[in-house]
Amino acid sequence: MAKTLELQFVTDQGKNARLTVDNPKEPVDQAAVKLAMQAIIASNAFSTSSGSLAAVSGARVVERNVTEYELA
Repeated sequence: MAKTLELQFVTDQGKNARLTVDNPKEPVDQAAVKLAMQAIIASNAFSTSSGSLAAVSGARVVERNVTEYELA
């Protein structure tokens, strides 16, 4: 089971953008995540095709199950 922390932002053009972090430490400290996201925005380190990250939209842990079948 793979887990990722998905950081959701709004760009300066009003579009949605996401950054993901693999294997987040749980339980997630919501205040620390929000502070980190604000620091990411302030650093202007990331740019997307829809503009720069401008605001925090949300965060969530996504859990993914993959079942592979060998068909040969």
